[in-house]
Amino acid sequence: MSAIYTSEAGASEIQRRYQEALRAWPVPAEQLRIPTGEGETFVLASGPRDAPPVLLLHGSGANTTMWQDDVASWAQHFRTYALDVIGEPGLSAPSRPPLASDAYARWLDEVLEGLGIGSAAVVGTSLGGWLALDYATRRPERVTHLALLCPGGLGRQKWGWIARALLLRLLGRRGVHRSVRAATGLDSPQARPVLDQVALIFTHFKPRTERLPIFPDGALRRLTVPVLVVVGGRDVLFDSADTARRVRRCVPHATVNVLPEVGHAILGQTDTVTRFLRD
Repeated sequence: MSAIYTSEAGASEIQRRYQEALRAWPVPAEQLRIPTGEGETFVLASGPRDAPPVLLLHGSGANTTMWQDDVASWAQHFRTYALDVIGEPGLSAPSRPPLASDAYARWLDEVLEGLGIGSAAVVGTSLGGWLALDYATRRPERVTHLALLCPGGLGRQKWGWIARALLLRLLGRRGVHRSVRAATGLDSPQARPVLDQVALIFTHFKPRTERLPIFPDGALRRLTVPVLVVVGGRDVLFDSADTARRVRRCVPHATVNVLPEVGHAILGQTDTVTRFLRD
């Protein structure tokens, strides 16, 4: 049994649902497997081969399906590479090297080299936003644009919601759904498929418990590429006001959008990201 799942049966169910989603991917795509020192990395490539490359990095407890509502639009203009982050419930290796190291930058180096890409725009959400920032601060020459949705590593990471989520999980399936709604901030009938998917994953998946390292001001000030940061005012995982304040102070050329009524799950930003990447 993989260390990142609670059981073989749970892992199999998550993988089965994932394969169904991949078969329903809204645009033609290539499924690639890139060997790295951390193990194999699964990449879903869409869009014209000669279009500008865009790397997509999902959040914790997710996989490439996070981008299924965005990719049809983005693939019209870019060659998108949606990665399954290592150590997460996708098709990449379960490896989880320490976040407070250069291991993830070295991993992304190997992925880009395997894809034949010298530099790319990077779009990341939550943990993926942290990974994108980590890479941009360590390898500035390899990142052309940086779009971050509810990124970690900037504002204070909140922990109070975890105790409530653990208590709700004791209530079984209903409790899991309530904790997922609290964590994501999604609570509409239209969001039900997303909530069901997240609830399934977190019923059988062991998320990371390692606190995301905070980027020092000096590292942020070295960012010279175009930067877009979108945060939700009701995010229960990260302090969005702190995130916005630090970015505005340390990266004055960045565009910062605060969505007051939105929680941690930021949806519907397809056009905003498209305009940013095309500028």
